[in-house]
Amino acid sequence: MESNRDLDLDPNKDDLPLRANTNHMLVRHYVLDLTVHFQRKVIGGSIVLFLEPGVVSSKQGEAGSISNTPVQNLSQVSSKHDVSSPITPEPNKVRPPEEPSHLCGGNDVSSVLWGDESEDFTLVLDCCDLTVSKVEELDVTTVDDLKKLDVDQQHANTDHPSSSLVQRVVSMPSVCWRLQHELYVQCSRSPTVHNAQPLRFHTDQWSLQIRKEGVCAPHDFPRAVRICYETKLTGGSVRWTKDQDGRCCVYTMGSPINNRALFPCQEPPVAMSTWQARVRAPCDYTVLMSGKNQAFPKPAETGFLQWEYYVTMPMPASTFTIAVGQWLEAGVKHPNFEQYVCSHMDYPCRFMVSAARAQAVIPHRVFAPPCHLQKANDMVLPLLPLCLTAAHSVLGVHPFSRLDVLIVPSGFSSLGMASPHIVFLSQSVLTGERNLCGARLCHEIAHSWFGLAIGARDWTEEWISEGFATYLEDVFWSHVQKLGCREAEEQRWLKALLRWRRLSDELQNSEEELQVLRPNKKNTGEVSESGASVVKHALNPEKPFMQVHYLKGYFLLKFLADQVGEEKFLDFFKVFVGKFHGQLILSQDFLQTLLDTFPGMSSRGITLEAIISDWLDTPEMPEWLRDACSEWLRTPVVQEVKEEVAKWIHFSGSGGKGSKRKRAGPKVNFKELSPEQLVLLLEFLLEEPMLSLSTLRLLETTYNLQAQDAEVTNTPTYISTPHRHCLSIYLDCLLFCGLINYIEFLAMGVYLYGELMVQEDARQQALARRCLSIIKDDMDQSACSVVEEMIL
Repeated sequence: MESNRDLDLDPNKDDLPLRANTNHMLVRHYVLDLTVHFQRKVIGGSIVLFLEPGVVSSKQGEAGSISNTPVQNLSQVSSKHDVSSPITPEPNKVRPPEEPSHLCGGNDVSSVLWGDESEDFTLVLDCCDLTVSKVEELDVTTVDDLKKLDVDQQHANTDHPSSSLVQRVVSMPSVCWRLQHELYVQCSRSPTVHNAQPLRFHTDQWSLQIRKEGVCAPHDFPRAVRICYETKLTGGSVRWTKDQDGRCCVYTMGSPINNRALFPCQEPPVAMSTWQARVRAPCDYTVLMSGKNQAFPKPAETGFLQWEYYVTMPMPASTFTIAVGQWLEAGVKHPNFEQYVCSHMDYPCRFMVSAARAQAVIPHRVFAPPCHLQKANDMVLPLLPLCLTAAHSVLGVHPFSRLDVLIVPSGFSSLGMASPHIVFLSQSVLTGERNLCGARLCHEIAHSWFGLAIGARDWTEEWISEGFATYLEDVFWSHVQKLGCREAEEQRWLKALLRWRRLSDELQNSEEELQVLRPNKKNTGEVSESGASVVKHALNPEKPFMQVHYLKGYFLLKFLADQVGEEKFLDFFKVFVGKFHGQLILSQDFLQTLLDTFPGMSSRGITLEAIISDWLDTPEMPEWLRDACSEWLRTPVVQEVKEEVAKWIHFSGSGGKGSKRKRAGPKVNFKELSPEQLVLLLEFLLEEPMLSLSTLRLLETTYNLQAQDAEVTNTPTYISTPHRHCLSIYLDCLLFCGLINYIEFLAMGVYLYGELMVQEDARQQALARRCLSIIKDDMDQSACSVVEEMIL
């Protein structure tokens, strides 16, 4: 039997259980049929799973069975409900989304009856905070087009003809994907097996478990299963909120629990699947999803529209993204309704299409609430094709055929989030010049290759996604800016120094366990016999505020590029993408391929074992990084900043009370600085023990700080103040150029509260509480909970 160690985990603690028994059964395709109910704040409907037995065929009582799990959150449905009534109407008869829910029941099983004495096979899905009303076995033999398919001997099963037909569909070659998807839809509408009892199920805190009486092995389990369910308002996968114009919206928020509170699924990253979704919403709402197609809605019934999306590249269920709101598309006056060798599983791959290889700019759209539409039109829309072109010039084929960008509500506690075909951006990037917006677009576009087309086989190795995106962000952005080699190098020196300061501060003020890029160390990538595992530290409340995977991962790549030269390193990136796209990798897959490509590295002592020891498995700052920081501090662009700092310190000391000449202050010519230099200047000045308030005011006017982007105006957010004599100046600067901007730029200020509270200064703590009281209602619920625990 599988260990019970992870079965009763507290969702407010560290580890996230991955319960799905993927080694016994894999979901190959999902068909979702959902309706968004804004009045009740739920998403309801059905999901059909098309299954295929996994690599392990076991009976109940072996590792795939977890029937001894105590039921903690069982759906209780009154017997007076009509068992035959569906949770959502048939496709052509849609119930209005604001009607009360009528959940059907009859096959949910109490904890008393769901014991480990059963010999039946159990299908385990990752699931939490869902109200499941019914689970059904579908009779796909009623689909006429499916019966026309030839079923060869490999897929033939005379005892289970439905299983043979489903296996034939999931095994269709990628060139037939359109027919395959049409068959999936037809099968999803099939009736239940005639005279068959509904499948038995129960839910606990982290899973949905399904059995069919008398079925003891995965190969005999139904291959097409429909689950009727609704989300709960308490579920953490989606956020119901209001946009910047006060209008209702809902979107997936990048929760640590991923999408298991949106639909029952298999969460382990090895569970790669395709999906189709049909979503109904009121006609004044736009539905955006991480789907391949550029969806145009169809009338569903009076007042409602139906949107359909799909993907053809098998992806983990965690990459599924949805956003429903009254978004408007930038640049559109009226609503827009009318030579690689692939090693991945078979799907229609863009890397094999010659036209895709030459397509530097993929079709793209930008959406925003009306109050930000002009900024999105003026800033994001012009930048997007430039960033796409830069990315294509470095990495080649865009893995996805189109891209939507959405400016999400102000409570979004990140600057951006990438999913297949769609990117969420914070409104924080719309301020000042285009520097922050462009860099962030480059970061999120980089995730199309690293994070999506190539994913981490173990979710604890976040650096494979975030470290790569941070490194490539600089490369892409310098291309967009058309910087010369020297200018690009100087900009990267400055960014590296700023990131080093962030990382150094984080390593001094966080738990060592959270500073390791590979927390599972030599056990990284290992799962139980059934395929279940846990994600170490995924639910730790400090985890969402950590940048170590971004920063230390970025510096590891910078270290490796330093060994072989950046041009050769980027050429290697393109080769690596060509070989590994569509696959999941571990750190050693990338590192060993690099070492094989550049064998001279090993002769200099740069081995796989040394890199893992120095960079991945330990919390310390690697020696190379300490030495590199000393070099960055001596670069000309940093020396310019230090000269300006000296001017400001001299000005502050010369502008006190006294003669008229002193009161007027000395005349100083301050140099114009780049955005990166300006951030560094503010950081250096905030470390000074004596700066007058008048100096801070002149700083604001000289550099027009309020008009700068959020990275500059929120510089104090990132500053630690180890010298207690700096606190009053630090606080004054926060009040003067940090607080107001923080309220508007929530995504930039995630770290502000910790910085205000760590020194235990009463004035700082009062400021933190005041700021929280103002923006609390706009904050992401999980972030707000962490902050409240920190300061209240």
